[in-house]
Amino acid sequence: MNAIADLIKETAARVEARLNELLPAEDVQPATLHKAMRYSIFAGGKRIRPLLCLESAKACGGDEDDALNAACALETLHTYTLIHDDLPCMDNDDMRRGRPTNHKVFGEGIAVLAGDALLTEAFAILSRVPSNERYTVGDYVAEFAYRTGSLNLVGGQVLDLEGEGRALSVDELRAIHNGKTSALIMASTRLGGMVAGCTQEQLDALTAYGRDLGLAFQIIDDILDITSSPEVLGKSIGKDAAEHKATYPALVGMEQARREARDLTASARAALEVFSPKRREVLLAINDYLLNRDY
Repeated sequence: MNAIADLIKETAARVEARLNELLPAEDVQPATLHKAMRYSIFAGGKRIRPLLCLESAKACGGDEDDALNAACALETLHTYTLIHDDLPCMDNDDMRRGRPTNHKVFGEGIAVLAGDALLTEAFAILSRVPSNERYTVGDYVAEFAYRTGSLNLVGGQVLDLEGEGRALSVDELRAIHNGKTSALIMASTRLGGMVAGCTQEQLDALTAYGRDLGLAFQIIDDILDITSSPEVLGKSIGKDAAEHKATYPALVGMEQARREARDLTASARAALEVFSPKRREVLLAINDYLLNRDY
């Protein structure tokens, strides 16, 4: 566990250093916009999606440095989703990663535009990733757009909004989580493999791993929203229950939710059997770490 915690810190430092190079400086006009972008993207966080991208590339024998821009593109897009998700018209949160949310500091208009700019920058960053013998830059962009567009990530956000105040089935809740959370985690593992020029068998394995890991990740988030504290989690807790939003613990109970997360983690582990023990070692450790995390 300590080794993975150290790896998370080391990877976050590398990603943040590259992001600092890639994104416009705070004093570049319009300065307010660039300050708002940087406020959220450098607010901390575990950088799990970049980590998964980099480690998936390494599992496929790729050069980790080649995957670094893809990892940064994922974090840039992820940050846009957080800024927009926190807006009053969405989840209406006041705190993110232990400090006031973007719109609380810069106002709603700038927060919307900061998210828009980060989304656009994510594609610009991804376009710098080199092609290989199996995949082109166009393949990366198409993958990124599909996993994060109306059929997946944004679509999941819509399903979440439309599900507020309604009694949802487990299948409906799973569709929301697959879109809002699992799709971007799946994009992280798939892009890592693609940048490394992975085989189809490896890509299929990383797809299944990312899908199940992503859903388990969201179930644990649902659990932590009940069991954790704002100080540990770095954001508001108890909002789902207060707003009567559907969650796994609310629908199936805490024990069944924990069991579902364990089962998904196990199936994610099984998906990696196509890799050698050494190649899959870190991805398996990340899998277990995320299941047992407390924030």
